[in-house]
Amino acid sequence: MIRILLLALFLIGSVCAEPLDRIVAVVDDDVLLESELVEMERTVIQRLRQRDAAMPPPDVLRKQVLERLILQKLQIQRASRIGVRVGDDALNAALRQIADNNNLTLREFRNALEQDGYDFITFRETIREDMIISRLRKSQVEDRIVVSDREIDNFLATQSVQKGGGDEEYHLLHILISVPEAALPELVQISQAKLNQVQTLLNDGTDFSEVASSYSDGQNALEGGDLGWRKQGELPSLFAEVVPTLSISEVSDVIRSGSGFHLVKLVDKKSGEVHLVKQTLASHILIKTNELTTDKDAETRLSQLRERILNGEDFAELARSNSDDTGSAIEGGSLGWSSPGAMVPEFEEEMNSLSDGEVSEVFKSRFGWHIIKVYERREENMAEEFNRGKAREQIRKRKISDELESWLRQLRDESHVEYRNL
Repeated sequence: MIRILLLALFLIGSVCAEPLDRIVAVVDDDVLLESELVEMERTVIQRLRQRDAAMPPPDVLRKQVLERLILQKLQIQRASRIGVRVGDDALNAALRQIADNNNLTLREFRNALEQDGYDFITFRETIREDMIISRLRKSQVEDRIVVSDREIDNFLATQSVQKGGGDEEYHLLHILISVPEAALPELVQISQAKLNQVQTLLNDGTDFSEVASSYSDGQNALEGGDLGWRKQGELPSLFAEVVPTLSISEVSDVIRSGSGFHLVKLVDKKSGEVHLVKQTLASHILIKTNELTTDKDAETRLSQLRERILNGEDFAELARSNSDDTGSAIEGGSLGWSSPGAMVPEFEEEMNSLSDGEVSEVFKSRFGWHIIKVYERREENMAEEFNRGKAREQIRKRKISDELESWLRQLRDESHVEYRNL
């Protein structure tokens, strides 16, 4: 009944049982308890069964889960050191959203959770940790990503050479055999032996996802190495030239990087579609409220202006002399051709309800009180603008993926982890 919930639990860590005193790992200045490991294993097993996915051997599963928990601990510690917090108001809003996603009230959701054997209080704190990690990654990685116009130009130029290949989307599976930075030759040989074992299994017909679950050191190992659908521009730069050359169901040759050895399987691919934009040419008059102008005053004043417009006075002239939106007032209230999403939702909803030539009723937005006049609509081919915006987002996602992997590897390499009682 609460599959979305289980997915959340799978991604973010354990939910609680009574903690045991046995410590399975020391992670810098924190400890990881066996109870956390057992509960995380239980959640992962439930998730794998829901997906009818291959189950790794118990010892492999435990190792994968333990590494995931260690990485979570390290991120929570880093967040604490730099002051990343999630307050109760934000947490409660997130819990309500999870309940809504499952078509439940918060009370019903709590009851369903407890019926499935999960402690709500501990689940609540697990969600808080997930939000903290998300904010940490945003501040440490995502917010530092910059995409330049030159990068966009080069990206679009490359796409044109590839005969439209930039519109392709790829569903990928991934196996990583990690090699620590500056590893000694002995460690490289161990990783190479593991890679040889993986390749032998794949050559013998073993399912790629099963091998990934058991052997991969990648973040998506427990999902069978599934990277999901990626547009060409969103592919990790390491794979960008390799993936378009693969046939469906084909596995790449070994790709070497600073993090280790990679294998990629192309599950499926599809072409993108043309994007057309419906635009509206409109003008408005805005009256803002302040200490001297109440909501009632603004509404009354705009109602009077609307009557004058309906009686034949020029909208543009009245906008120039009355609108508090100084930017558009100079242009007679004109907002130019606007695309979907350019205006705040309450304004766009009112604008979209009007016919050509129609003047709206007086209404309120977060900026004040308005009347709108719609002049014309068109369906515009915004190919260049759209493609540049799409390119920017694809480059950004690719860079985030690359930088996040590097940041997590550095975080792990710089930490002190001591395994106990395994």
